Amino acid sequence: MTVAVRVHDLGKRYRIGVRDHRYKTLRDSIADAVVAPFRNLKRLRSLTHFKNGDDDQADDVIWALREINFEVERGEVVGIIGANGAGKSTLLKILSRITEPTTGFVEIYGRVSSLLEVGTGFHPELTGRENVYLNGTVLGMRKNEIVRKFDEIVDFSGVEKFIDTPVKRYSIGMQVRLAFAVAAHLEPEILIIDEVLAVGDAAFKRKCFGKMEKVAREGRTVLFVSHQMSAVSNLCDRCVLLENGRVAEIGPTEKVTRSYLSAVEEHEPPSLQQLNRTGNGRVRFLDTWVENERDERVVLVRSGDDLKIVAEYEALDSSVRDLTVTFAVSDVEGTPLTDLSSTCSKKGLYDGRLPAKGRIVCYLPRLPLNIGTYFFNIIARSGGATEDWIINAGKFRVEEGDFFGTGGTVDTNQGMVLLNQEWTLQES
Repeated sequence: MTVAVRVHDLGKRYRIGVRDHRYKTLRDSIADAVVAPFRNLKRLRSLTHFKNGDDDQADDVIWALREINFEVERGEVVGIIGANGAGKSTLLKILSRITEPTTGFVEIYGRVSSLLEVGTGFHPELTGRENVYLNGTVLGMRKNEIVRKFDEIVDFSGVEKFIDTPVKRYSIGMQVRLAFAVAAHLEPEILIIDEVLAVGDAAFKRKCFGKMEKVAREGRTVLFVSHQMSAVSNLCDRCVLLENGRVAEIGPTEKVTRSYLSAVEEHEPPSLQQLNRTGNGRVRFLDTWVENERDERVVLVRSGDDLKIVAEYEALDSSVRDLTVTFAVSDVEGTPLTDLSSTCSKKGLYDGRLPAKGRIVCYLPRLPLNIGTYFFNIIARSGGATEDWIINAGKFRVEEGDFFGTGGTVDTNQGMVLLNQEWTLQES
């Protein structure tokens, strides 16, 4: 059989909470307290059990996936792309047998290894060494297999110095390193990777992509979810594009990613509350936007104009110290261009106690970017710990401007970054 994964008419339905706006009297409150345990039990069961008469259009019912159909051949590397909330992670959880579908079915032929969320299968009180054995066992490795590959796993992860330290003291990046190292060395027939690699550093990302390329060359199957289109283009033979829980397009990577990027350029990012985020939550970003030199919110700027990137935050813990904030700018394909970090500022971000609420502003004189659409992640760190990290939190578009003051321009095919320059001709 040449098929590794077959998805047929797959659907996943959830029931969500709806706010009760009814005003209550004291008698109503007493009566509610008596029946609450029974009502809560009924509501808990109703979260996953649906009657035939349930209205799919009801306010408390959503379809995360609907009528998904595709096949993946053995040895194929398939990208699954789409906007936040399109259903990518739900699909991978069903393929990994973490959750069950509401309709349809999936056929999987081969041993599956998944890396869907940071620290999945890790126990925070156990050391890195103990978690390698625990996580490896959960993923289906035998003890002698883990023993044989242990040194290779630790060396790949790069955390050998901390291997006997409890995982609760690891940073998010260290957890990702160790989790991916275990999953990658399982030698599965099918490897499923979600967007978790986005929190790794550049050197480790290159190592991970190299490992996935090696897995693909060995004839194993890879399902890869990422917002970084350059990585998808380099790794994947085909792509599945999801929109609002349905398959919008399946085909060659170049064609599908081009369709996705065209839609992304016209689509405005949702509010931060709707986006996936990581971090311990002591500092949370509430909103982010771009301003021009007149302090007006804008989405369109010109090359060479002054620009401000603003993030509104709230601090839920007054003990936060040494806060650093980064705006990580990338192009529409997800290729990183630069990190705008408060650690690079001479003035620093703040002195003393962090205000409970405020705005963080990064001022960019003479924006040195060429025509195009750009996205930025926002990251807050304190004392080495990640407080809040949101991918593709905001975006802005750049149109042609007179950056050089001469009317000269650089074709976008030749690069996206503009640099001040002076030319001279010297006789030799």
